[in-house]
Amino acid sequence: MKRFRLLVAGNAVSAYGSYLNMVALNVFVYHLTGSALTAGLYMAVRLLTSVASGVLAGALASRIPRKRLMVGADLTQATALVLLLLAPSGARVALLFGLAVVAGACSTVSGVSLRSAVPEIVGADLRTRANSLLATGRSLAMVAGFGSASVIVAQLGYRWAFALDALTFLVSASVLLSLPIRTEAAPAGDSPAPAAEAEAKGKAEAKAKADDGGGRWATVVLLRSMPVVAVMVLVRAVDGLGSSSHNVALPIYSDALDHAHPAAFISQFWATWAIGNIAVQQILSRWTSRTGRSPGERVFALGACAMSAAFILVFAGLPTALAVVVALLAGMADGLTEVAYVSRLQTVPDAQRARLFGLSASVENLGFGLGMILSGALLEHFSPLRVVGGFHGLAIVLCLGFLLLLVRGAATRRAAPTPADDRLPASEGERV
Repeated sequence: MKRFRLLVAGNAVSAYGSYLNMVALNVFVYHLTGSALTAGLYMAVRLLTSVASGVLAGALASRIPRKRLMVGADLTQATALVLLLLAPSGARVALLFGLAVVAGACSTVSGVSLRSAVPEIVGADLRTRANSLLATGRSLAMVAGFGSASVIVAQLGYRWAFALDALTFLVSASVLLSLPIRTEAAPAGDSPAPAAEAEAKGKAEAKAKADDGGGRWATVVLLRSMPVVAVMVLVRAVDGLGSSSHNVALPIYSDALDHAHPAAFISQFWATWAIGNIAVQQILSRWTSRTGRSPGERVFALGACAMSAAFILVFAGLPTALAVVVALLAGMADGLTEVAYVSRLQTVPDAQRARLFGLSASVENLGFGLGMILSGALLEHFSPLRVVGGFHGLAIVLCLGFLLLLVRGAATRRAAPTPADDRLPASEGERV
């Protein structure tokens, strides 16, 4: 895990650059054009690119070495930022929209490649612990990126902000290049497994490669054969709707709480959310190290319910101290759900895993994008509590239904046991 910790550090630096990029570039677009519409279009282009590139990222990560893809994504973003720094002022608007496409596509490619590579880098038994470390790094990067963006822009200016942003991607690429890690499954011949096991593994890999030739249809077939995973992906899409609703509603709610200091509650909320997220990652890491087990589908469903319920309560007019506690719980539930989800998808065979993560990225970004539009429109007519309650309430209903199906499925299997070979890897979650 020592090498992986270095990878986590590099990824956190890159994530810091992405969050800094997100704030500084959005503000820069408005500063440069003076148009709120242009600034909105910039954000829309970046998000739509993330949605569209998910499936493509999965296809690339299933055919091209993932380490090479991650390095390429970092170097591409660094190059685009340097070009923006060197460009004459008249060409910057066009370059900014090109940078939105680059940032959206590269962040998706890098995320899909890393998530699908984790079991090959650290081994299947350590994947949950590894995912917790990555989530901790991203949470720290989010706090640092959002917290420092306004200070860097105000004190040093946009050029220094973009230069620092480019440097973070170069650091991440350098770390990846320096690490001798395997990001794809080893060929069957490299394994000391017995002959029968090696032969079975070879047949499975051959079948997976044949299925992979069907592109996105192979992913659809995979989901049909793994209904539990398919429902989890659907839940994440609805979670995206809920996440967008509280992101849009937070500034409105914070302004209503304290019109003189509208950013106060938002800052408290996200800082506390991050603390909760980091805390649960530490707990998960210790628990998995001690037990050797991973949180499964039931934990995912319960965590998603708790997360949505906590986000609804944040907008219920609670006293500030109590609202901060709820935000802490929301961060903990969010972190638990994220690790349970990613760890479960990582049980899929390597040849199909990248496409599944690519589809998941597209679905999550699509849900978030649609939610941003719908939430913005609904908040013109309804209170933040009603809008957030509606979207997150839908997620709770779906998760409760999913949990019921899991319980009934477990009861059915106990009543009529099936051969171990016919069971889904979902049984891992039933032990937790």
